[in-house]
Amino acid sequence: MADALLDDVGELLREAAAKVVVPLFRRLDDADIAEKAPGEVVTVADRRAEELISAGLRRLRPGSVVVGEEAVADDPALLRHLRAAGDVWLVDPVDGTSNFAAGRQPFALMVALLTDGEQVASWVFDPLAGDLASCRTGAGTRLDGTVVRTAEAVPAVGALRGTAMTRFLPPDVRQAVEAGGARIGELLPGQHCAGREYLDLLTGAQQFVLFWRTLPWDHAPGTLLVRQAGGVARRFDGTDYHPADDGQGLLVAANEQIWTEVRSALLGG
Repeated sequence: MADALLDDVGELLREAAAKVVVPLFRRLDDADIAEKAPGEVVTVADRRAEELISAGLRRLRPGSVVVGEEAVADDPALLRHLRAAGDVWLVDPVDGTSNFAAGRQPFALMVALLTDGEQVASWVFDPLAGDLASCRTGAGTRLDGTVVRTAEAVPAVGALRGTAMTRFLPPDVRQAVEAGGARIGELLPGQHCAGREYLDLLTGAQQFVLFWRTLPWDHAPGTLLVRQAGGVARRFDGTDYHPADDGQGLLVAANEQIWTEVRSALLGG
């Protein structure tokens, strides 16, 4: 895969942000926001950005398939493509929609490319911060054009800083995580934007993040970015994350030893 594709998709996300998403931030009317599922909102920005991004991706890779978050809301059968042959794009047009709809930061635009069912490239763009991360397998991760690596150091557990998204955790898991959090130096509540959490792992602002829900458009882009930068992304049982796999629970960390230490502290094993 030519690095030109990384640049082309990055520019596509910048275009969607500049033309659709940012102009609507804090300018939405009530009619521009709808509930697509209990507790889940969608905005006109999500739909318009997904249309623009999807059209652009198809131009870049004729014959490819786009699996967008909003398209799947209308037709869940689209998820079958995640194990299919050929090129398949995963698109999250506005990650952190609840923040965006409420006029809060952060939010991000995200894309991942799967070829023959395997993750091969990804992009996360935070338009207000101006941070753009991209990667392809075997070529490392770039943040704003500079190759980055996740932290190789392993601080003591009491010095670790990271996020545990507890909102959707089952009660027993939440109780364990909250109790174990006392062993962590700083356990953050989360920013309601997976893309920003992954970017913060790349910048070193945090060393780990724990999720329960693992929708593919939320995590395919970020997990590949972290892995290509030297980190790990695994289910709680230690199996590697893949966007086509059903399941819940995901722990992402800057390196192998931090993953093990955090899993032990928060999940007891």
